[in-house]
Amino acid sequence: MTALVRAEWTKLLTTRVWIGLVLGACLMAGGFAALFTGLAGAEQNGGQPGLPAVGTPQYEEIVFSVAANASVFLLILGIIGMTQEYRHRTATPTFLTTPRRGRVVAAKLLAYAAAAVPVALLVLAVDVVVVLLYAGARGAAPSLDGDNLRTLGAAGLVLVVFAVIGVGIGALLRNQVGAIVGSLVYLYVVEPIISSIGAIQGAYKWLPGGAVQAITSDFQAPELLAPWQGVVLLLGYGLVAALLGSLLAVRRDVV
Repeated sequence: MTALVRAEWTKLLTTRVWIGLVLGACLMAGGFAALFTGLAGAEQNGGQPGLPAVGTPQYEEIVFSVAANASVFLLILGIIGMTQEYRHRTATPTFLTTPRRGRVVAAKLLAYAAAAVPVALLVLAVDVVVVLLYAGARGAAPSLDGDNLRTLGAAGLVLVVFAVIGVGIGALLRNQVGAIVGSLVYLYVVEPIISSIGAIQGAYKWLPGGAVQAITSDFQAPELLAPWQGVVLLLGYGLVAALLGSLLAVRRDVV
């Protein structure tokens, strides 16, 4: 298994795709951190309250959790890691080298989960640096106390789990473009619609997006699960995607 995991890391590092995805994740995390810090304390049109002011615990919770928004890039990384085997016709030699396909998928899951850890740390570091510099310039740089470290840890967990979910989705769908487009449509169209319709809004907390918001305690979210329940639910989605992907990879023909 160790050799298979190392082989997956070699495949990952010999392409340039991961560089673009890591840069995109860092830019998204830093951009949202800067945007929320710039808008913190400002009133919305009509005098409605906007984001909490810099220096408040609510602001710090929000701005340190925005790194979780970059999870879409980790999801795409996992999808590409699995689907490239089919897109570039390397699945056949891969499965011939290791006939037990379940081991191949398991190695990919482990490899991309491990690879997601340093990426998550880098994304979190960008978030922290932007917040400390920008909020400090506004006169209230937050401290990295226990609460803020827990928020950062929760955001990092989301990033890693989404990489695992991406591998599972790639094993399920195999078509790279279809898997990526379908995932983006689900995350940015389907889930927002569900969360905004009162009759079905209650189902949102059981979806991956609801689990992420429960973990990161986003103050704008509808009724959510407890943070620990969100962790269990998101990990459950990751495990289900991984198991289904493994089963289908074992049973389906390579084309």
